[in-house]
Amino acid sequence: MARQTSLETLRQKKEKAQQKVSRTKKQHDVALAELSEILDKEEAILNENLLKAFADSNKTYDEVMAFFGANAEGDA
Repeated sequence: MARQTSLETLRQKKEKAQQKVSRTKKQHDVALAELSEILDKEEAILNENLLKAFADSNKTYDEVMAFFGANAEGDA
């Protein structure tokens, strides 16, 4: 009988652990979505700043591309 009680205890612990993993995964997914949204917003701001700096500069497209090490056709 002791073995069955031990097995039942293990099954209960397993169920609790599975529930904990499920909750943790949901929290992870929510945090990951939030981080992704923040990174997208950050990238949009950086892109906007870069375009504004280019527009405000007196450099041509070819000069800027040469500075970045790419040719004018867009090859990196």
